Parts: sequence; C-alpha cells; structure tokens
Amino acid sequence: QVQLVESGGGRVQAGGSLRLSCAASGIILRTNVMGWYRQAPGKQRELVASITTGGNTNYADSVKGRFTISRDNAKNTVYLQMNSLKPDDTAVYYCNARGLIGDRWGQGTQVTVSS
Repeated sequence: QVQLVESGGGRVQAGGSLRLSCAASGIILRTNVMGWYRQAPGKQRELVASITTGGNTNYADSVKGRFTISRDNAKNTVYLQMNSLKPDDTAVYYCNARGLIGDRWGQGTQVTVSS
C-alpha cells in the first residue's frame, strides 16, 4: 500500500523558515517524479516545486530563490526547505508522487505565515 506522509508544517512569522518532509512507504521515491503542491483557501492547487528521477528540479516563479526541494534516497523522503516565508505562502502543502504507480497524494500539512 502506497503512503505519503507529510510533516513539518506549522505557524511561523514572515521571514521565517520551515522544512517540510514527505516520507514514503510502498514506493521508491527516486523512481517517481516528486512534487510539492499547495492550496490556499478559495484557490486552486498549484505546483510549488518538483524533482525528477534524475534529480532535476523545477520551481514556481513565486518561490524561486526561497524554496528548495531535495530527496534523501536512503530515507525514502522528500523535503521542501522554505526560507523567507511570506503571508502569501500560507496554504495546505501536499506531497505528490507520479510514475508507474499513477498519481499519489499525501494528506497535506498546514503552513501558516503571519505578518
């Protein structure tokens, strides 16, 4: 059974940092394209960052230079380091795995940035 479990969310003041983790079971993350998405109230879910099986990364323009996606193959975990957080970053953040298994999602973790 495939499971993606996010952690690391919370409340932080503007300018602060958080690191989100996505621990996987039932799949090998490095064989999938991994992504972090977010959804703010009243808005559509959007891609924040992704990392391919080859390690290539891609970021939304709004987070470039502030967020970093990485993968620890030994721990089968993907991370999202978020620095210089802004109130506009407030959202539920979801981990996504896409590959031969299809499209799998975690349950989400709330990030709240106060001004």
